[in-house]
Amino acid sequence: MQVRVHNFGAGPAALPLPVLERAREELLDFSGTGSSVLEISHRSPAYDRTHNETITRLLRLLGSDGSHEVLFLGGGARTQFSAVPMNLLPADSHAEYVTTGRWSELALEAAKKVGTAREVWSSSDSGFDAVPVPGGLDIGLKAAYLHYTSNNTIYGTQYSEPPVAGSVPLICDMSSDLLSAPIDLSSFGLIYAGAQKNIGPAGVTIVLIRKDLLEKAEEPPIDTLSYARMSAKNSLLNTPPVFAIYIVGLVLEHLEASGGLAAMGERNRAKAAQLYDLIDGSGGFFRGHARKSSRSRMNVTFRLPSAELEKMFLTEATDAGLVGLKGHRSVGGVRASIYNAVESRSVAALATFMTEFQRRRG
Repeated sequence: MQVRVHNFGAGPAALPLPVLERAREELLDFSGTGSSVLEISHRSPAYDRTHNETITRLLRLLGSDGSHEVLFLGGGARTQFSAVPMNLLPADSHAEYVTTGRWSELALEAAKKVGTAREVWSSSDSGFDAVPVPGGLDIGLKAAYLHYTSNNTIYGTQYSEPPVAGSVPLICDMSSDLLSAPIDLSSFGLIYAGAQKNIGPAGVTIVLIRKDLLEKAEEPPIDTLSYARMSAKNSLLNTPPVFAIYIVGLVLEHLEASGGLAAMGERNRAKAAQLYDLIDGSGGFFRGHARKSSRSRMNVTFRLPSAELEKMFLTEATDAGLVGLKGHRSVGGVRASIYNAVESRSVAALATFMTEFQRRRG
């Protein structure tokens, strides 16, 4: 096999090697069916077992108390920008949004097309370099929900704890940090996440919705955007993304075997600390974008002294087998996405390269 690179891509992102190897082994004969998982019916007994085992395993990893249901949907998290207000924003109410990056801005824009949505806090004036301090939001008690994005992949910021919303349902786009550490699922009315960061491949979006919200949900005119209709059919109203859900199931199994979310959270904290310590100790050669109090454990964003040096850094890193480090096209710079499947040895390799690059170019 060709030597695998150190993949720091922001998404689709690295998958655990044991998961890829297992999928390769099972690709031609899934669960003794004599067919590939890419070929079998989503109504078959073999897939039905995988589908339901994946739901059970996800809820177990999250420590669910039975209050939430799992939906497997298509369209990516971006579709949920519209689906959330279509299902949860009544015409006589309003929703409140915290905007800490481009994705949360797009979520707010989509909600305004559906109903009344208000921005209650934004860090746009400072270049999206921070998230609100705990308890720092003034939430209207009559809001239908409060929406926020827990981790901002472009700018490298992340909440250390969920916003305080009181009795207002908390809705979170957790696309880039769901399953990266333990969470209190009971704190959330709804979580949605594109799988392609920490959970699986692109193609499936996970929605965790509290059952009381599901019971009160509005009825969008499009069946596949209705949480209630999709729930009633166990996400099988239309053909689901079978292969993507199968891979998610393998990733969840791997997470359980690796110690669960507590162990994963500790590993992710250690990986991020290694890079941030190097940035802080570089004498300004590497400059982090996010304020220290808001730094992401998933996406480490930084700049070098000049655009020329950044270009050299990225070229030489790629030559060294360190790929996916180019910052988002809207902001430039460097971004190391260090999701669950990015191993500590990859982070150590990047740290060594950064140290050597500064020695040669600083």
